[in-house]
Order: sequence, then structure tokens, then C-alpha cells
Amino acid sequence: MLWARLVAYVTGTVDQELLLRNEYLTAENRILRGQIKDRLVLSEGEKATLAEIAHRLPRKALEDVAATAKPETILGWYRKLIANKFDGSKSRRSVGRPKVDQETERLVVQMARENPSWGYTRDRARRNADQAMRYAKEAEVQRNEPVAARSGESSVCVRGT
Repeated sequence: MLWARLVAYVTGTVDQELLLRNEYLTAENRILRGQIKDRLVLSEGEKATLAEIAHRLPRKALEDVAATAKPETILGWYRKLIANKFDGSKSRRSVGRPKVDQETERLVVQMARENPSWGYTRDRARRNADQAMRYAKEAEVQRNEPVAARSGESSVCVRGT
């Protein structure tokens, strides 16, 4: 029983303190609103902060407290914030291979200029020619060998020649 009274007392004092803070801030906003002549220019981050807080307030409380803009405008900022949050841009990926950073590209180009005989196309052509020659040799060996050697009965190694 004592515990319940203690909790009720503490929460009541906390609630009372919060009400007093809110009353003070509301009065301060009213005074500052009267002193500001021009329109306030807010950054996107400031708009987002106000919108997130304003969304949680009841409409009547927002009308009493809002000094920077009309409640409709602030709630519009919130709708825009949510629309941007869920527009799917995080799940979109760029298509294809990721780009190579400029430093790596510069090094590759430098190496290619310094070593013109290293080209990929030239190596590929040489590899293809070597492979074609290997296959031709294998085919020739298999044509000239007896059937037993092709079936694996002989100890003659056909591959690797």
C-alpha cells in the first residue's frame, strides 16, 4: 500500500512539473511570436525535427504551441518526411558492376602504358591459339593410336602432350 502511494506521489509531481514546463514554454512562444516580424527560414533538419514532434501532439495542442508555421504546414512537412523515408530508394541498387575508384583506374592505365605487351586481348589470343594447338595434337594422337590406348587400357598418356 505504501508503495502505491509513493508511486502516485512521484508520478503526480512529475506530471505537475511537466505541465509547468509546458505552460512556461507556451508563454515564451507567445512572447517570441509577437516579437518576430519576418518569416522564419528553417533548414530541412529543423523542419523534420518539428514535424516529428508535432505529429505526436494532439491537433488542438499543436495549434496552441506552433509558432513557426501553421499546423497544416508542419503536418505537411511530416507527410513529406514519411514519403521520402518510404520511397524505396534504399532498396534500389545500381545495375551492373560497381565502378572502380579513380586511383585504381589511374594505376591500371599507367601500368598498361608502361607495359604494352601485357594486354588482355593479346594474352587471350595467345591462350586460345595454344589451346587450339593442344586440342589438334590430342586429336591427331587419338586418331593415330589404337583403340586400346583410347579406352585407357594402355599406359600411354594422351593428355598433356
